[in-house]
Amino acid sequence: MPAFQFCPWCAAPLVASTVDGEARQVCGASCGFVHYDNPTPVVAAIVQLDDDVVLVRSRAWEAAWFGLVTGFLERDEAPDEAVVREVREELGLEVTAPVWIGNYAFAPMNQVILAYHVVARGEVVLGDELAAFKRVPIARLRPWAMGTGQAVADWLARVRGGVVA
Repeated sequence: MPAFQFCPWCAAPLVASTVDGEARQVCGASCGFVHYDNPTPVVAAIVQLDDDVVLVRSRAWEAAWFGLVTGFLERDEAPDEAVVREVREELGLEVTAPVWIGNYAFAPMNQVILAYHVVARGEVVLGDELAAFKRVPIARLRPWAMGTGQAVADWLARVRGGVVA
């Protein structure tokens, strides 16, 4: 997301300043607004369908890139509810109760990823944001270096270690 240039409270230009020892953008008209640029919460789902994991490709990604179902956490929404909603919206699948995997900082996008495992049922029907999906047998699934890849690594360690995910 592009950096703020103007105060959302009074529309004055933002200026560089130091607040509590950190570089911040603050209102140049002194209305008191400080842009903290906190990370955005994002939910991610390892979607298990039978003995496969469903990976998806966003319309905005390169053709070879596939990853987990992800989406923004909405106001007043619990993360586990958001995961259920995102899987339904993006894949048309119903899921069982999400099981927590972990949280992961994704600095390149200033996000914190809240990852879950879900068991799904139904036929995949792609939502508007997705270009493609593929099913990867759990035995062949490998984590990737960026973003949600660490959640995949942690989940696979549990699955392969005999811990029920």
